[in-house]
Amino acid sequence: MMQTDYLKLIDEYTDEMIAVLQELVRIRSVEAEPVETLEKGLLPFGAGVQEAFEYMLARGEADGFETENVDNYGGHIEFGGYELDEDGEIVGTSEEIMGILGHLDVVPEGDLSGWKFDPYEGVIEDGKIYGRGTDDDKGATLAAYFAMKALKDSGFVPAKKVRLILGLDEETNWDGMRYYLSKVKAPDFGFTPDADFPAINGEKGMLVFEIAKKFGKNVNKGLELRSISGGSAPNVVADYARAVVRDDISGNYDKIKELAAQFRNETGYKLVVRGIGKSLEIIASGVSAHGATPWAGLNAVSVMMMFLQRLDIVNEDAAEFVEFYNKYIGFETDGKSIGCGFADEKSGKLVFNIGMIEMDTKSVRLTVNVRYPVTVNSDAVYEGMMPVLNKYNLGVIKEKDMKPIYIEEDSKFITTLMDVYRKHTGDRESKPLVIGGGTYAKACEGIVAFGPLFPGEPEYAHQPNECIKIENLVLAAKIYADAIYSLTKAD
Repeated sequence: MMQTDYLKLIDEYTDEMIAVLQELVRIRSVEAEPVETLEKGLLPFGAGVQEAFEYMLARGEADGFETENVDNYGGHIEFGGYELDEDGEIVGTSEEIMGILGHLDVVPEGDLSGWKFDPYEGVIEDGKIYGRGTDDDKGATLAAYFAMKALKDSGFVPAKKVRLILGLDEETNWDGMRYYLSKVKAPDFGFTPDADFPAINGEKGMLVFEIAKKFGKNVNKGLELRSISGGSAPNVVADYARAVVRDDISGNYDKIKELAAQFRNETGYKLVVRGIGKSLEIIASGVSAHGATPWAGLNAVSVMMMFLQRLDIVNEDAAEFVEFYNKYIGFETDGKSIGCGFADEKSGKLVFNIGMIEMDTKSVRLTVNVRYPVTVNSDAVYEGMMPVLNKYNLGVIKEKDMKPIYIEEDSKFITTLMDVYRKHTGDRESKPLVIGGGTYAKACEGIVAFGPLFPGEPEYAHQPNECIKIENLVLAAKIYADAIYSLTKAD
């Protein structure tokens, strides 16, 4: 068939694509505790993620693709990989695999007050589909799926296998992808539809770690900071923080309420205080954003710490930690004050995000997500922070280190993706990007991130009111279809 045939099919599939995305969004696929079942065995990422996974595999089988489930840790949907003679008859097979690495898990919805629709309904308004995962990454994964479906249904037979790999814990620990790749041959090249257009030729390294300290026993009387909690995930800007203080001398909190009113007037930040028994609860609200772009949000933990600095806290270790936070972290997103403010020409500044905090009278654990430049290594980040951390007797608990990747933008692979993007958009100004996001491009060699966010479009991933424009969803599917065609057609 002619090349335009499969692009026309994508237009015909638009309503179906929308309906499938709505159905997939209605599955709350946030990773949960493993579940052991008699019928299905271990569900390593919980029932919700498993439901989304089974939905996609069933969809693939119904549409005539080959599918594989690797012990519920991940799987794939694929077609092609055949060598044809001049008459179109199959005369051989290819072991070369083009992989498209998507994921079906989503970050938690966060504070529901920021959503104008239920995050798991898939409501359509003003040409957009709203819901958690519409942008990251269910929408883009389905765009790639319908690109494959259109190609297959058009009669196109790729000379290489085209494999849509379904990740199940991309937003957390990537255990599923590691397990999957330990059992199944890794793709030879491909893309992950989980970032930006026109094409991503590099990704900063990513760290997740905790700054932690055990507290000594408080012997002082007065206003004690009993606890702080906030945030939902390392790679999300905390949009909520809660603290509890207690004054065991006066029991009067009028002065703190006055300070809170002054704080609101001076800063414009949202802060609420209310009595709970003999204690006072303080709630700070922020604006969530992706951990790779924390400047797009407002960190509620930083708001809370800024206010707590104004109080006469008597438990010294807690007060010292508040001081440390405000002096060396505060609202900064580049790590400069804490000692790791690195930058390079290829990828820009380091990104420093506070994702979560848990503190009580015995200890504190602050979860940090760092994206470091492609010419920097993780040792330099830790070494840069240690003088400050040592000053406050703070320790570091290392949890994740994903190395940076970089492919020259004039490589054949990147130029092919750029050519396809330009053909469909007419955009000849945008250049390949290096991003702070950590995608499945880091899972195996030969993978780059490619879409679905178009230049100039707002970023909704990990935020309230996450959504995707229907016209962009369709355009992404066409770009993916042409990319697959260009990269897998017979020479």
